[in-house]
Amino acid sequence: MLVEVWPFVVRARARGVPVVLVRLVGRDGRGSRPLGATMAVAGDGSWCGSISGGCVEGIVLDEARTVLAGGGPRLLAVDPGAHLMPWEAAPACGGILSVLIVPAPPSPVHDEITTALAAGPPITVSVETAAPWRWRTGPARSGPATPGPATGAGPAASGSATGSGPAAPELADRHAASTTGSGPAAPGITGPHAGSATGAGPAAPDHPVITAPMFAEQLRPGPRLVVVGATDLGAALATLGRAVGRRVEIVDPRESHALPDGFPGASRVERAWPDAWLAAHPPSPADAVVAITHDPRIDDRALRAALGGRTGYVGALGSRETHRARLARLAGTPGLDRLAGPAGLDLGATSIAETALSILAEIIATAHDRDGGHLATRTTPIRAAPALTEPPLTGALLPGGAALAAACAL
Repeated sequence: MLVEVWPFVVRARARGVPVVLVRLVGRDGRGSRPLGATMAVAGDGSWCGSISGGCVEGIVLDEARTVLAGGGPRLLAVDPGAHLMPWEAAPACGGILSVLIVPAPPSPVHDEITTALAAGPPITVSVETAAPWRWRTGPARSGPATPGPATGAGPAASGSATGSGPAAPELADRHAASTTGSGPAAPGITGPHAGSATGAGPAAPDHPVITAPMFAEQLRPGPRLVVVGATDLGAALATLGRAVGRRVEIVDPRESHALPDGFPGASRVERAWPDAWLAAHPPSPADAVVAITHDPRIDDRALRAALGGRTGYVGALGSRETHRARLARLAGTPGLDRLAGPAGLDLGATSIAETALSILAEIIATAHDRDGGHLATRTTPIRAAPALTEPPLTGALLPGGAALAAACAL
């Protein structure tokens, strides 16, 4: 997903280093990564992200570097098992992957993506799957998702279509509509359209070709994690929370604690009473609030405010004895039965970092309606189904009209 690699893209852009994006836009079999999975490959040799969890990354890295060298964008059919001997075990990705490799979007699309992921408003980001490979943005869709070919969000927002003018300096414009199959295909890149721009001509039946003109993804700010307490644990929660896609807000009324420079992972640090802050910025069912100050004068205000609203997860730090006293003080508070305390899963955490991990693990499990047990003892799916409270990412059609879609949980 774009959200997973976007900080890498932003850092590379700030250094003046070109980046191409490798995106999974179609698949005709099982796989470990959802449609929309993305790698970012920079001109200095660094890269991040994945499209298959390891099955084809080595194959597509060479193709991405060819694009960086001026070879032109491309849409590939990639067979994860093409290079295996008959007796070797098949990879986890069992089908042919349709992989789009294009330069990362320039401004203004780059800036709109950065804004959408930081604070909104939500947007739909589309990229053409054939020349001239333009990026577009538009309003996020509302209502139930409609599977099918992505058509963007209607007309592009003013100034938000890219690719119709000169190419970015690092990618010569003469390659914008070129095919890339002039030489032998890399191992694992198969079929008559391996390396071709649009797959002109009949495809082999078992080699999917994207038929939709665009691939679209809806980008929304990640769910909030409101941490009541500007402490060392708050800093650890901010760092880990950001890594899992949460917008971490540190709230503390104490002047000596609420110091922005001490919480580099937080999206904001506010000196405020938590009940007033939550009233002015009410959490949603996707958000979490955790009180960690150990000061009832602060924590209890936060808990009453959070439990009285629509907050999806409400937790409080402290021993079992501390929590019993807390429950006595809060007796009669609406929603008290939803309070998680002591907050966290039973990891035996001893350090600050382990405690933060324990709390975040419980927040994630609660969001997915799981209890955090051992995967080895379960028969339920390892990955939670994407929440459809928001419209999902609309993918492109594979042959036969089988639509694939995946949610972008930001």
